Amino acid sequence: MANIAFVGLGIMGTPMAANLIKGGHTLYTYTLGNTPADLVSAGATSCASAAEAASQGDVVIVMVPDTPDVEKALFGKDGVASGVRKGAIVVDMSSISPVATKDFAKRINELGCEYLDAPVSGGEVGAKAASLTIMVGGKQEAFDTVKPLFDLMGKNVTLVGGNGDGQITKVANQIIVALNIAAVGEALLLASKAGADAAKVRQALMGGFANSRVLEVHGERMINRTFEPGFRIALHQKDLNLALSTARQLGVSLPSTAVSQELFNSCAAHEGSGWDHSAMVRALEKAANFEIGQ
Repeated sequence: MANIAFVGLGIMGTPMAANLIKGGHTLYTYTLGNTPADLVSAGATSCASAAEAASQGDVVIVMVPDTPDVEKALFGKDGVASGVRKGAIVVDMSSISPVATKDFAKRINELGCEYLDAPVSGGEVGAKAASLTIMVGGKQEAFDTVKPLFDLMGKNVTLVGGNGDGQITKVANQIIVALNIAAVGEALLLASKAGADAAKVRQALMGGFANSRVLEVHGERMINRTFEPGFRIALHQKDLNLALSTARQLGVSLPSTAVSQELFNSCAAHEGSGWDHSAMVRALEKAANFEIGQ
């Protein structure tokens, strides 16, 4: 069993850490605020800093919201870099900039440690169910060492390539999801405005080539108006910002991604940053002056 440092116990990090404890591993945790009582009662040791937690870990996992948060967790005052042991493997499971990731990996490597970027997809539901998709960038040997831990948190675990490749895969994932949400929203809105029963239209489409996980899950949310977040619009905006900024750096045009981001921006302008990302449809509905099921 491994000694694991886990930094960042938010909506995603807490259930992921819990699944590692269930797998029999020893956890040393650090988060802003307090380590959740359920984790402590399950055996986690709460530490006063990321450095203290990292000093105990053979593997150090970071799960925080954005690129600046990862940089602070790794290299800020009392961060991972000031406590990590030589030979440890640092695993960033946040969703952040692929370009920054390569720099972070280099700086961690200079400390005599390996680095994996391993962003996830599946949201809070996937984190709790240990069914996350995990996209990994880094060396094969480090991946092989950490793979049993990944298997406790997810079901679809893939080593994509070198450092940064896990993050670019997550960016690609978020582009596809956003565009699918827009497509499902437009389709159900058109059908409903034309007088069709949106629920029956969705049911029919799920039997054909248009079927998707987004149509299944988020199409139902759109019809039932259940926009409590599984994955907040603000987080998807962050991910599409990564996509668009990376595209600019690479000289790539992503017009459909930009449109999807503007739809999210419209929702945010109407105090919808905390809505589930399926609520992108609300921006489409406002433009049409019509709500699905109206």
